[in-house]
Amino acid sequence: MKTALVLGAGGFIGSHLVKRLKREGLWVRGVDLKFPEFATTEADDFLIGDLRDQRVVREVIDRRFDEVYQLAADMGGAGYIFTGEHDADIMQNSATINLNVLDRCHKRNISRIFYSSSACMYPAYNQEDPDNPNCAEDSAYPAAPDSEYGWEKLFSERLYLAYARNHGMKCRVARYHNIFGPEGTWRGGKEKAPAAICRKVAETPDGGEIEIWGDGLQTRSFLYIDECVEGTIRLTRSDKTGPYNIGSDEMVTINQLAEIAMKAAGKKLTLKHIPGPLGVRGRNSDNRKISAELGWAPSVALTEGIAKTYCWIATQAMANRR
Repeated sequence: MKTALVLGAGGFIGSHLVKRLKREGLWVRGVDLKFPEFATTEADDFLIGDLRDQRVVREVIDRRFDEVYQLAADMGGAGYIFTGEHDADIMQNSATINLNVLDRCHKRNISRIFYSSSACMYPAYNQEDPDNPNCAEDSAYPAAPDSEYGWEKLFSERLYLAYARNHGMKCRVARYHNIFGPEGTWRGGKEKAPAAICRKVAETPDGGEIEIWGDGLQTRSFLYIDECVEGTIRLTRSDKTGPYNIGSDEMVTINQLAEIAMKAAGKKLTLKHIPGPLGVRGRNSDNRKISAELGWAPSVALTEGIAKTYCWIATQAMANRR
């Protein structure tokens, strides 16, 4: 039986990845600081542990695995990573995890390892025009991420690629673009834009008002969770190293995202624009490379993904009020 190790298995993407690997018949070990918040883990073995601690990493990676998925990181939405208040923790925590994990995988002769980077590593100067952002994989340099979170992701990409070159490891690197869906964080400050907007729409009576940071004309693309898992597994099992974008190229403004959520809810609300952390002005996944080299592109439309996500968040919000 093939085996897989999912680091960050208590998180949103990690917990969905565990489910998919189990459906494929793999034996799966999950590791995180916490269990999944909204569903029971389907991992065969789940360890609560801090991957910043080398002793924990030695316990977790106690043998060879056929596939290792490294998703563990200190991260969150714009309200967490763009304020500057958490920069030192974000860089220290995530870099330490990656250094520990790669060293241990190399020493256990584990070769196939996936690393989840982020579109936040792209240069801010290529994302000033909301209508024409440049997020092609080869646009990463000269480097100029707009946050320390992005700088750490860029460093860790290079770390994994260096291990691949120097130690013959089959490291695979993907740059995620705004992943969303059911069972993701939807309140508390670390939620991403789709979850935050769905929550606001769910909690506001028809005809009411919700707040949007900035003028709402900043652009983004958002990838539904099932598509993210599919792209991740395909890249991991391929003979390609990357980095590759894993994201949707269906770009919308934040105002349009709010309209899509309102349509899913059957509500008409007013948008109140307020100051807040924004990140870059425009960002969209450039899927030309992954489509040409891996033969894959996402197919779930944003309206479909938001409809499913809104339904789940509205149910959560109603239960929370009760």
